[in-house]
Amino acid sequence: MKTRGFSFPRQRQVLFLFLFWGVSLAGSGFGRYSVTEETEKGSFVVNLAKDLGLAEGKLAARGTRVVSDDNKQYLLLDSHTGNLLTNEKLDREKLCGPKEPCMLYFQILMDDPFQIYRAELRVRDINDHSPVFRHKEMVLKISENTAEGTAFRLERAQDPDEGHNSIQNYTISPNSFFHIKISGSDEGMIYPELVLDKALDREEQEELSLTLTALDGGSPSRSGTSTVRIVVLDVNDNAPQFAQALYETQAPENSPIGFLIVKVSAEDVDSGVNAEVSYSFFDASENIRTTFQINPFSGEIFLRELLDYELVNSYKINIQAMDGGGLSARCRVLVEVLDTNDNPPELIVSSFSNSVAENSPETPLAVFKINDRDSGENGKMVCYIQENLPFLLKPSVENFYILITEGALDRELRAEYNITITVTDLGTPRLKTEHHITVLVSDVNDNAPAFTQTSYTLFVRENNSPALHIGSVSATDGDSGTNAQVTYSLLPPQDLHLPLASLVSINTDNGHLFALRSLDYEALQAFEFRVGATDRGSPALSSEALVRVLVLDANDNSPFVLYPLQNGSAPCTELVPRAAEPGYLVTKVVAVDGDSGQNAWLSYQLLKATEPGLFGVWAHNGEVRTARLLSERDAAKHRLVVLVKDNGEPPRSATATLHLLLVDGFSQPYLPLPEAAPAQAQADLLTVYLVVALASVSSLFLFSVLLFVAVRLCRRSRAASVGRCSVPEGPFPGHLVDVSGAETLSQSCQYEVCLTGGPGTSEFKFLKPVISDIQAQGPGRKGEENSTFRNSFGFNIQ
Repeated sequence: MKTRGFSFPRQRQVLFLFLFWGVSLAGSGFGRYSVTEETEKGSFVVNLAKDLGLAEGKLAARGTRVVSDDNKQYLLLDSHTGNLLTNEKLDREKLCGPKEPCMLYFQILMDDPFQIYRAELRVRDINDHSPVFRHKEMVLKISENTAEGTAFRLERAQDPDEGHNSIQNYTISPNSFFHIKISGSDEGMIYPELVLDKALDREEQEELSLTLTALDGGSPSRSGTSTVRIVVLDVNDNAPQFAQALYETQAPENSPIGFLIVKVSAEDVDSGVNAEVSYSFFDASENIRTTFQINPFSGEIFLRELLDYELVNSYKINIQAMDGGGLSARCRVLVEVLDTNDNPPELIVSSFSNSVAENSPETPLAVFKINDRDSGENGKMVCYIQENLPFLLKPSVENFYILITEGALDRELRAEYNITITVTDLGTPRLKTEHHITVLVSDVNDNAPAFTQTSYTLFVRENNSPALHIGSVSATDGDSGTNAQVTYSLLPPQDLHLPLASLVSINTDNGHLFALRSLDYEALQAFEFRVGATDRGSPALSSEALVRVLVLDANDNSPFVLYPLQNGSAPCTELVPRAAEPGYLVTKVVAVDGDSGQNAWLSYQLLKATEPGLFGVWAHNGEVRTARLLSERDAAKHRLVVLVKDNGEPPRSATATLHLLLVDGFSQPYLPLPEAAPAQAQADLLTVYLVVALASVSSLFLFSVLLFVAVRLCRRSRAASVGRCSVPEGPFPGHLVDVSGAETLSQSCQYEVCLTGGPGTSEFKFLKPVISDIQAQGPGRKGEENSTFRNSFGFNIQ
């Protein structure tokens, strides 16, 4: 929209000339109240609650307030009782001057819903001023040849009161020459005129002194007096005559001091002193005398003080021209003040709230009135705010506007708005007024706390110290104040068997997580739980996140040797044939580590050996193999110590002791001795008890069978074995040993072992397979077996 070349924002401008939009208003006749001037402060005017038909206390609930047009607080509202009281002692003459009736206009503003009621207060006049004459003595010069009935206008008295309390009558002191005549003017004022009743004679009486009294209409009546001194002059034939009885002129209100308003002129046809004319103001008010001045010789009227159209838009000046003989004439000068655009628009804020809750619908923020004391085009105004703001200006009644939100605001998007209300008039040059307000969007708890991550993974090394800080969770809240204060908590675990309360705790203020006890990777490798973040708003909002704790392994477990058993029982002896090739698998050390990862990576090395270089241990799998060919010179019995070491930091280790026995003709890869069976049976105590019970019964039966078989075989072979081997008597009876491979080498073999019977030795004499001999002999050579004793262990000893 453009107005005379001046552009305004299309969507925000509002002309006060029209539109009473969207606001509930009282009728034009509502709220006419009155109060007598000079009443004390706090005087009762009216009970607004009853007048508006509202319940007691409703005014306070709706935020009712009273706003005057000139932004002065003449009245005070007690919102609890509903009484409207005077806020100061009111002086009608100061408030309104000569204007009658004296009206003070104000508005009653209410919220929820927003309403404006127009109201007016009339200040009634009391007779608190007496009439006052400007001069205590007035001099009136009258020629002795003045005709009877001639009227002489006198200066009137001034009384600030109005109506019946103003001046109602004038009287003159008793005399035989004059009486008082009351005349009215078009302004509604009365003037005293002195009327000549009897011709004057200077030779009889040169002067007269009369008392003029002005009376008002108050009760009781007040009065004021002035002395009228009449000077009787010699004959003066002609009085001055003005060229015009009425002079009309115009003066712009921005005219400078000394500006010539008009020049009046009067002529006197007499000669000499009687023809000399002087000019002066007659019956002029104090305002006229301070605003204008007149040259007594030329009749030029100049501006003495700056004009203000908004205060006085016209002046009526009475000019008197008096000659040297005392005769006078009067004229009137009418000065019309021309308005100029010298007053910028005014913006008066009646109510203002600098805060609005987010998510609120259309909410009134400010109520203000605009005014321009200029007139015409200079007084027309446009009111608008800047564009791209979520606010609207709604015009109300009598130049009132309401600033409201256009819709719900979001504090998280923008928490503060700086609004500039601009009021521009349409005068030339255009003047404008700007009013800046700041609106804060108050927070509503509409944002739940948000974790920085939906899930957290924390790592803690086992064997940690209790109360160790293992990590933190963090949540932020887009709100502010208490609505943004977040507290953290542990939520009940979904796994009911997880003792979460004894594992971790959380700091409710900062989200730090602590391990309550030392964790063991071998017992608990990982666990997860949920944490909650709750704000302190009302109602409180919350969110949750998943926390996964991974326990890191520490090298706190040494390798454990599963085979051969290292339990302090009889050592396990491995048999190695002397004919074994290099790389022959003797046995395998089997070990495990309770740790994980590189902490469980095991390596093997030969720590000690009876004959270094004869056997070797593979580092990665623990296999014990021959390193070279065996010879007859190598010792028959060997003791190896194998070191099993993990890859942790620092590394942990264990040792395994191996007993090896070199035998001749042994062709099988592995042959454990029978001592390993009881050691293996001790693994489980309950199993041992059961095995012992079963073995006892089975042994008795087996022993009986074997004894029967052994006796028969012994009788058969005794004759055949005389030439081959004689068993010497001694502590080592011959016996047959049967070894069943129950470990790494699982095949069974039978050997003939010949032991020497000498005291203090138990060494093998020779060792050869029995099965091959028997097969070689065939069935016909069974007689040679009589010398062989076979016991229950399956070995033949000759």
